[in-house]
Amino acid sequence: MIRAVLVAVMLWATSLPAHAIYADPPLPDPAQEERAQELMRILRCLVCQNQAIHDSNAPLAKDLRVLVRERIAAGDTDEQAVDYIVERYGDWVLLNPPFKATTLALWFGPVLVFLLGAASIVVYQRRHRAEAVAAAPLTADERKRLDRLMDDGSGA
Repeated sequence: MIRAVLVAVMLWATSLPAHAIYADPPLPDPAQEERAQELMRILRCLVCQNQAIHDSNAPLAKDLRVLVRERIAAGDTDEQAVDYIVERYGDWVLLNPPFKATTLALWFGPVLVFLLGAASIVVYQRRHRAEAVAAAPLTADERKRLDRLMDDGSGA
């Protein structure tokens, strides 16, 4: 009986973090809150990197959500709020960064890494194939054994 109670208490205690609520207090004006939610969907979580701050539970994402709401509540337009955050964190904070000289690495970096990897594989394969072709010729005994294998297929 005591064992069952201890197990139940341990299971309950370990499940407490699962019940944590990550809800941020919304803006009192529903129209402003809707604008803030839309902006949160286009801003990248700098910790998660491939997730919008709207969906992230990272502390930095929470701070950015609060910042977006503060900017909207202060009367900023959507563009002003996004520009303010981009000014502080750079274009990387946008899930879809603009195409300009400073973001070329964001746009072409993955393609460049892929092409360098593919070229490395091709070079490696060619060298490996060239080494295999340049192998030493068969000795007379190896040639006789190969001929026997080819003739009767037994190899013994």
